[in-house]
Amino acid sequence: MHVVIMGCGRVGAALAQTLEQQGHTVAVVDQDPTAFRRLGSGFGGRRVTGVGFDQDTLREAGIEEAGAFAAVSSGDNSNIIAARVAREMFGIENVAARIYDPKRAEVYQRLGIPTVATVRWTADQMLRRLLPSGAEPLWTDPSGGVQLAEVYTSPAWIGEKISRLQDETGVRVAFLTRLGEAVIPSSQTVLQEGDLVHVMMRTDDIEKVEAALAAGPEEGGH
Repeated sequence: MHVVIMGCGRVGAALAQTLEQQGHTVAVVDQDPTAFRRLGSGFGGRRVTGVGFDQDTLREAGIEEAGAFAAVSSGDNSNIIAARVAREMFGIENVAARIYDPKRAEVYQRLGIPTVATVRWTADQMLRRLLPSGAEPLWTDPSGGVQLAEVYTSPAWIGEKISRLQDETGVRVAFLTRLGEAVIPSSQTVLQEGDLVHVMMRTDDIEKVEAALAAGPEEGGH
């Protein structure tokens, strides 16, 4: 996958290096050409000097071929504008914006753009939003038979009740992260865009569960 990153501070540089190590192609955009020194001489991706929400700059960075976009500059406004341009002008599905102000982050998340507030920021969190797939274990019981994991759910589950997801996949939804807050759902809770789903499941069933969640609800099911 090609990934475009706006901002070559410590976060952007670390993200770029991690993505490249995982085999992705990367372009980094920054207004300050000296910022690219953080990438090191071994970085093989593109370095694009310019404003990260300028459409021509984004095109130069390969946004039209990109599968993901991360806005991690030092400015909240720049990050959210760039994220919206990537999502709305170029149709990039996997978009994430780093936001310093958690209250703002809530507002932006309602616009359908996953945000990572600096206080909670980790490279893993940002990567999960850019490259959503599979299950990320959070806890395993001492016997190893059961685990709590954050799981990728297909957008096809949006609008479906927790009860249907549980019935069709065999998991138990422990909690959701919605707009940055943990929510314990009932069986009647409806999944919304941007929800992160955390489930309890048997360790032996991980592959089967991942496949069912990625595929979406069964056709004709209720």
